[in-house]
Amino acid sequence: MKWQGRQGSSNVRTTGGGKMIGGGIGGIIIAGILWLVFGVNPMTALQTGQVVAGGGNSTQPATDDDRDTRFVKVVLGDTERVWNQVFTEGGQTYKEPSLVLFNGQVSSACGSATSATGPFYCPGDQTVYLDTSFFAEMRQNLGISGDQQGSGDAENQGKAGDFAQAYVISHEVGHHVQTLLGITQQVNEASRQVTRAQANKLSVLQELQADCFAGVWANRNQSLVEGGFIEPGDIDEAINAASQIGDDRLAKASGRAVTPDSFTHGTSQQRVQWFSRGLESGNVQSCDTFSGAL
Repeated sequence: MKWQGRQGSSNVRTTGGGKMIGGGIGGIIIAGILWLVFGVNPMTALQTGQVVAGGGNSTQPATDDDRDTRFVKVVLGDTERVWNQVFTEGGQTYKEPSLVLFNGQVSSACGSATSATGPFYCPGDQTVYLDTSFFAEMRQNLGISGDQQGSGDAENQGKAGDFAQAYVISHEVGHHVQTLLGITQQVNEASRQVTRAQANKLSVLQELQADCFAGVWANRNQSLVEGGFIEPGDIDEAINAASQIGDDRLAKASGRAVTPDSFTHGTSQQRVQWFSRGLESGNVQSCDTFSGAL
């Protein structure tokens, strides 16, 4: 993935971490399964609408003092350009989200989270949260190499996994788009009025739509970046990431039975299917996963 030399977002901040409140969310995370790089939405996982105080968090603008920070700023900047274009075409205004890079644990408007949660988006403060260990964990657990065909310089370390990592960030930004469009609010309201199995199904449809939105971003960004930004093998990286983190595959990896009623993110096949649909069309209208469910 080509990303060096592009303007990064000014909406990236860093935090030293906050004090954990209560028991945290460790109980809902599959122990040892770091493949769940899209994380669990704390708004759903904690089943709370309360805004949590900062807990000692102090945020400041991220500096370009390391490769991963520069990469995150460029990817977020790319999503801003794409979604500003999409919203303008629809006669709307896109409100850009913030992205917080944290270390170990963090407090958000959705509750406290740790690095085990994986990247997540909080509708309460319209912010994407990303632990600084995410890149290393993803490279290790998704089998993504940290070196591009033997390149030894620091700037290219991790290059082989860039597009898969960008795909994850764009998925979380997809949840922000859902919030701006009112979809998140509709899902939350509908989920309160149905059974647990039906609520899980709505969660799956929401996640699959975010996958599709990530595909739309990749399609649109390819045309916005002069000369394109996708390199050979990049699409395979994203599809591999999507296939690794389906609910069915995670259940098998942890030795649990595959029970579709308990799924909250969708199967590997579904995730690949909807990302590919957005990638091929570049059109948000192709991302209607709900089809009358709301």
